Amino acid sequence: MEMHITSLKFELTPELKKYVEDKLQRLEQRDSHIIKLDVSLHIENVTHTAEGTIQLRGSKLHAKADSSDMYSAIDLLEDKLVKLITKHKEKLSDHR
Repeated sequence: MEMHITSLKFELTPELKKYVEDKLQRLEQRDSHIIKLDVSLHIENVTHTAEGTIQLRGSKLHAKADSSDMYSAIDLLEDKLVKLITKHKEKLSDHR
C-alpha cells in the first residue's frame, strides 16, 4: 500500500508523520486490496482537519474528520475509514 501524507499551512513533524503511518497502517489489515492512501492534514484557525482518500480496485473512498487537536482528528479519520472499508466489503459480498 502506498501512503502519501501532505500538510497544508504547517510543517509536518517526524512524530506526527510516524503517528499517521502507524494508525493508518492498520487499514491494510482490514482490506488487503488497498492500492493507495492519500492523507491531507491542515489547520484553519483552531480547527484541525484530517482528510483521507483510499483507492481500491475500481473505487475510491473518502473521509474527513475535524477536531480541536490533530491527533484526535487522525483517530477520528481512522475510525471513519474503517467504517467505509467495512461497508464497502459488505456491499461487495452482498450479491445474491
